[in-house]
Amino acid sequence: MKRHKTSSLCSLLLAVICWLSAVGCSSDTPKDASSVDEYPQIYPDYIGVTVPVDIAPLNFSMLSDSIALMDVEVKGSKGGSLHANGEYADFDIGEWHRLLTANRGDSLTVTVCARQDGRWTRYRDFTLYVSPDSIGAWGITYRRIAPGYQLFGSMGLYQRRLSTFEESALIENSQLTETCLNCHTANRTNPDQYVFHARVDHGGTVISRQGRIEVLQSKNDSLGGAMVYPYWHPGGRYCAFSTNKTSQMFHLSGPKRIEVYDSSSDVFVYDTETRTILKDTLIMKRLWAENTPAFSPDGCWLYFTTARRQIYPTDYDKEKYSLCRVSFDAATGCIGQKVDTLISAYRIGKSVTWPRPSYDGRYLMYTQVDYGYFSVWHPEADLWLLDLQTGETRPLDEVNTERAESFHNWSANSRWFLFTSRRDDGLYTRVYFSSIDEEGRATKPFLLPQRNPKDYYRQSLDSYNTPDFTSRPVDTNADELRRRLESEERTKTRM
Repeated sequence: MKRHKTSSLCSLLLAVICWLSAVGCSSDTPKDASSVDEYPQIYPDYIGVTVPVDIAPLNFSMLSDSIALMDVEVKGSKGGSLHANGEYADFDIGEWHRLLTANRGDSLTVTVCARQDGRWTRYRDFTLYVSPDSIGAWGITYRRIAPGYQLFGSMGLYQRRLSTFEESALIENSQLTETCLNCHTANRTNPDQYVFHARVDHGGTVISRQGRIEVLQSKNDSLGGAMVYPYWHPGGRYCAFSTNKTSQMFHLSGPKRIEVYDSSSDVFVYDTETRTILKDTLIMKRLWAENTPAFSPDGCWLYFTTARRQIYPTDYDKEKYSLCRVSFDAATGCIGQKVDTLISAYRIGKSVTWPRPSYDGRYLMYTQVDYGYFSVWHPEADLWLLDLQTGETRPLDEVNTERAESFHNWSANSRWFLFTSRRDDGLYTRVYFSSIDEEGRATKPFLLPQRNPKDYYRQSLDSYNTPDFTSRPVDTNADELRRRLESEERTKTRM
């Protein structure tokens, strides 16, 4: 008798559990959804973007916090599909990459349903385009730093694998005492050759080349400032730097918070083999401020910006930089005898900064601002593209917004570029990607993917600085770097 009652009770409990499960499942999937002819408002805005096959899943949420449940289906034009259901679209990494690979050069159709107040709504389908061009990089490197003014606080140099959400630190200033870490700069995405600068208590310029790490005595009386804003010669022997005496001031009102300016700056070339600083009066004029150097991909030209020095800080907004170039002979390490002006600040009434030539030699991307060069704090900062074959230049309206765009770099195959933007909230710079075709037309940018992007970017208190692509993981030993920086040993340079 007891056995019969127990068996009946178990059967009843099992039936209740199955019923509850069925009710739960049916409520978590779209049922009797009403359709609306409008795109879903999602974060990040991935609607209509073009992506490479080797990018991490473009997970997203509904923009409204009142929508707590989504159901998303992605179908490939050439076949294949994947599905996500939950608080946000969290796609399986393996399935995502298989779907993109199968639809390379074609498109994906995304169907979004969202439940609010117990009712499901189906939105208008949108498209993702899968580029035929790979991004051609293992990942990216960047500095993460809180967007402060006086105290540098917690910061670090990091690398991120683009096909997943994996991030690792190269070095963090918590491993050092009172040290500001400037941005990591590789030679054309080569992780074996890089440079970064440390300031304050353990100042020095770290150069990694051919498996050898040196910490240079980066400031001396002959230079007048530290070695900053580096750019490698493609041959790997030389590295161009600017030397800057940087100051900052603050606005009392208006959309701009801070101005960064240099009371003096020059450009020079460093020879890593002879440890020699190569100075030339053409790029170190007394009454002019030369800045932000970059070598051409064939190594025959050195691009830089230059502005007539002003009375600081009163005339800060009169400082406008032109884009120039001078020839460079890698065999002798000599600068040419004539400077060409490619974009005249006097003629356009604006300022040019951060020149970055594409590695195929076709284009040069730069940032244009009203004045000065430290564009990250200028809301009017926009990306521009100079065609080096025709000399024509234009704004990249496809990617620009009313907020600051800056700190851009090219992929090794010159078909993709990344940049930072404050378009989200005007406060934090974040990394965006866009592809560019042979005619110089750019696609709609997409934000660096995260596992749960809305939570991640809401909770993050860091800005991304000077991101760049890396072809392989950067192999660093943080303990060794810390030991070298905290020691008094520095490699001396000569003029």
